[in-house]
Amino acid sequence: MKLTGVELRRVRLPLVAPFRTSFGTQTARDVLLLRAVTDEAEGWGECVAMSDPLYSSEYVDAAADVLTRFLVPALGARGRLDANSVAPALEPFRGHRMAKAALEMAVLDAELRAEGRPLARELGATRDRVPCGVSVGIMDSIGELLDAVGGYLDAGYVRIKLKIEPGWDVEPVRAVRERFGDDVLLQVDANTAYTVADARHLARLDAFDLLLIEQPLEEEDLLGHAELAKVISTPVCLDESITSARSAAAAITMGAAAIVNIKPGRVGGYLEARRIHDVCVAHGVPVWCGGMLETGLGRAANVALAALPGFTLPGDTSASDRFYRTDITTPFVLDDGHLAVPTGAGLGVEPLPDRLAEVTTSTEWLPV
Repeated sequence: MKLTGVELRRVRLPLVAPFRTSFGTQTARDVLLLRAVTDEAEGWGECVAMSDPLYSSEYVDAAADVLTRFLVPALGARGRLDANSVAPALEPFRGHRMAKAALEMAVLDAELRAEGRPLARELGATRDRVPCGVSVGIMDSIGELLDAVGGYLDAGYVRIKLKIEPGWDVEPVRAVRERFGDDVLLQVDANTAYTVADARHLARLDAFDLLLIEQPLEEEDLLGHAELAKVISTPVCLDESITSARSAAAAITMGAAAIVNIKPGRVGGYLEARRIHDVCVAHGVPVWCGGMLETGLGRAANVALAALPGFTLPGDTSASDRFYRTDITTPFVLDDGHLAVPTGAGLGVEPLPDRLAEVTTSTEWLPV
């Protein structure tokens, strides 16, 4: 294809309720969407960077800037291109994986739409629906937490993930186990909130038969995670530490990751996410698909990825109404704890024009 231009579109979506983690509280999402226009088709991408550099060093204003000044011009200079040529074209620019992932996603969507191929089939999906978990933020009280978890279980979610931080860990987990029993698939996510010095404290979570503890230590601390894994029996899962197939292989080899959470935006795109999947499968390491409060565009792509055979644990691919009262696409609706994998060309979904216009805060056209 020949890229003719990219539209950057900012949209603002309020959340149905505040979402609190160890690194902050979100009440709305300022999302950067990309529309790649080629001589054959158009494609959509979604940048998962947040408004502030709290989860990672990337943030949405910086993503828009690097796309405008460097990434889109570099891709436009390539002449003919396909999705596999995006990463090599952008490789000279250090970092900015979330911005790169959004651009690759838009080009991949355009390419697949032009050829009439679904993303799931392109990635190697083996299922037509995927089991769904839900991420539950830090609450003001245990009673509030129990009400929230009960509501998600009633809705049909097959796995519960509790956000934790120092001072909000053992007792909330204990309360959920006592209220809802041992049959509930339960895991926790620390978002780097602890240190190796907390190992004995984190070992207290072993009593609750958790699926995993996600990213307890700082992202660079692979050695610390390997040491922690020797002290606790709960499997250690890495999230922020995994930025590429190479880093995944290193973490597995060191014994720092018994399980891997794959977030395409964090690793530079869906093609690298597939490579991480393949590395983990080769090492016998389970993977699951994480979430970044995506709109229906990113959700569609995540569901397609989660249908690959190595994704043996339920992901954070929750229904649209988990975070948004009205999504920008036709909503994803939970059916017996699962979401259907889109079957249309490309992402299989596209924005609803009226809804998109309603939530748009700015647009910028970048010709190439």
